[in-house]
Amino acid sequence: MDIAALLTSAGINIAVCVVLFSFYSVLRKQPSNVNVYFGRRLASQHSRRIDLCLERFVPSPSWILKAWETSEDEILAIGGLDAVVFVRILVFSIRVFSIAAVICTILVLPVNYHGMDRMYKNIPLESLEVFTIENVKEGSKWLWAHCLALYIITLSACALLYFEYKSITNLRLLHIIGSPPNPSHFTILVRSIPWSSEESYCETVKKFFSYYHASTYLSHQMVYKSGKVQKLKDDAEHMCKVIRDASMERTCKPSFMQCCCSGAPTISFKKISTEMGSTHGRTCNTDLHLDTGKKECSSAFVFFKSRYAALTAAQVLQTSNPMLWVTDVAPEPHDVYWSNICIPYRQLWIRRIATLAASVAFMLVFLIPVTFVQGLTQLEKLQKMFPFLTGILKEKFVNQVVTGYLPSVILVLFLCAVPPVMILFSAVEGSISRSARKKSACFKVLYFTIWNVFFVNVFTGSVISQLSVFSSVTDLPAQLAKAVPAQATFFTTYILSSGWASLAVEVMQIFPLLRNLFQRFILRLKEDALDGSLSFPYHTEVPRILLFGFLGFTCAILAPLMLPFLLVYFFIAYLVYRNQIINVYITKYDSGGQFWPIVHNTTVFSLLFSQLIALGVFGLKRSSVASGFTIPLLIGTLLFHQYCRQRFLPVFRSNSAQILIDLDRRDGHSGRMEEIYEHLRSAYNQSSLMPHTTSQPECVSLHEDKDSGPSSSEDMETGNENEISQKDRPRPIQRTLSMSSDKSVLGVKQ
Repeated sequence: MDIAALLTSAGINIAVCVVLFSFYSVLRKQPSNVNVYFGRRLASQHSRRIDLCLERFVPSPSWILKAWETSEDEILAIGGLDAVVFVRILVFSIRVFSIAAVICTILVLPVNYHGMDRMYKNIPLESLEVFTIENVKEGSKWLWAHCLALYIITLSACALLYFEYKSITNLRLLHIIGSPPNPSHFTILVRSIPWSSEESYCETVKKFFSYYHASTYLSHQMVYKSGKVQKLKDDAEHMCKVIRDASMERTCKPSFMQCCCSGAPTISFKKISTEMGSTHGRTCNTDLHLDTGKKECSSAFVFFKSRYAALTAAQVLQTSNPMLWVTDVAPEPHDVYWSNICIPYRQLWIRRIATLAASVAFMLVFLIPVTFVQGLTQLEKLQKMFPFLTGILKEKFVNQVVTGYLPSVILVLFLCAVPPVMILFSAVEGSISRSARKKSACFKVLYFTIWNVFFVNVFTGSVISQLSVFSSVTDLPAQLAKAVPAQATFFTTYILSSGWASLAVEVMQIFPLLRNLFQRFILRLKEDALDGSLSFPYHTEVPRILLFGFLGFTCAILAPLMLPFLLVYFFIAYLVYRNQIINVYITKYDSGGQFWPIVHNTTVFSLLFSQLIALGVFGLKRSSVASGFTIPLLIGTLLFHQYCRQRFLPVFRSNSAQILIDLDRRDGHSGRMEEIYEHLRSAYNQSSLMPHTTSQPECVSLHEDKDSGPSSSEDMETGNENEISQKDRPRPIQRTLSMSSDKSVLGVKQ
């Protein structure tokens, strides 16, 4: 591929971005699209202002200025700590790759370009390979420039990683301290409750915790069977009861048949259900215990009198049999993934193995499109496979489009199917919270994309070359050192197609926009249906950013021409995602920054892998000095990673006893405990947190449970706006953190 093909790909993607951004700046001003581009504001403010003027039809950069001017505190108040962490990922990437771009452009790029004695061409006609380390001859004394650039990039990345990790750790601690009392801090999830023929699960839980945790146990809330299948079963049982009781009513009242046959309106199902509700209240109270026992799961939320007691109970083995009375820290109420709570605990290890096998099989199947894409980048092989394309491919513009734009676009289209499949695998795996499901999907998507976008593309130019590579695994390091610089040009075009263009598609919200147009102009729906399920897709966007970071670190000194395009992507992403957090995505739960350890580990892996590739390249170029200086860099990076794991990672795995005890004492002295206990009664009310669920017989010990209020923000996920009052619509998570007021609890000095 030459510079002209790269510029063709860049020009196409720039044109796509400009057109889509212009369309967005106009479409976002139209009143009919307010629920697409301002979903979060609609959910929080419940009001709109429509200005009928010509300005609505003129593109403007006002949204860019708003996204730029929004402070981090506002991002924290709107999107929670996860949104702040996501923005920090982009800021870190901008900083580290700004340093890398400057160093490699000034120091490495000239060395690569003048690495061999040859006939120079005009820049547009030059092959991209002359700008890579492949163009440096063996034994060159100028390879010290690559080694120096590698040192600067690694040291800069490690320093920035350390300060970001430290800052986000403090933010997480302040997140725990400064937020309103969280019901999950007083609650544990108990699964695998032993079954007893003599008593219900509810009574078993009450006896167990009243005996073994008598001083700290407060109450508990049973979990009931739910889901679509269970709803169908409940509806069928209810219909059977309606028909049975209706027949009994008919035998008791002979005049009933006369009324039905005299031309009176047919009694509706809703009316029968209402009447049967009253009849059931008179005749079937004796069956309540049996009905409760039938619908109870072997899981329960157990509430404690203090945060520290709940943390201790969650981490301690309850019995000598680790498969019974399994305890975990409970998720936030709106974070609970109810469909998986009732999964038998003994099935979880089988589910994890099955999802692992399915993920591996999916990765192997995905080799087919990746191999086809790599075949497009090599015109010689393409012409041999399809001789009838020889005449078309000789056209200059067609040649540039096929080699510079088409392969990356095809790969991006195939990769669109990966996040939905991985989120499904994570749900089958048995995650008990929505945030844990997204975190698990984030891991899977990250591994999948790094493997298929990088390693498979490096190793495959066609099916034949793929087989020859994998037949000599012992030469893997040397093959990587040869293949990575050769594929750097493809990665550059991939950044343009999957990076720049994907940001334009993200800001346009094409699928919600099409659905909104279909509802308005085809179905003729006038009311805006709030899309409460439109939460931020961390499982899709975090792996994409980390993949680009991996490509940037790996190819920084090998093909520095990639870095300017990568830097432009991070700048645009910074503005686009801030705009989406401010206006579009609705935050219903927060994981407390749990995505940052994934970012840290992936970045360190990227640094180590880039050092290994550089070590292999230096060996192939016979530069013993550069190879010798790379080894201490590897060791230092590993030591840095181990230090960060010991220093910061435990804060993300568990809450500290010091903070929880101080919070308990503070709430006890202020007299807020009774208010917190009162809130715990309905915090995990399943019928109010789950949409479209039939009311279940409640079993809460020590406290009489009352019917919960209107449906919570989970109802927004099904788009039932008519069933939700204004005050019950989901609102963004509000965080007010104060360093000065909470430093005593944190145990830090300023």
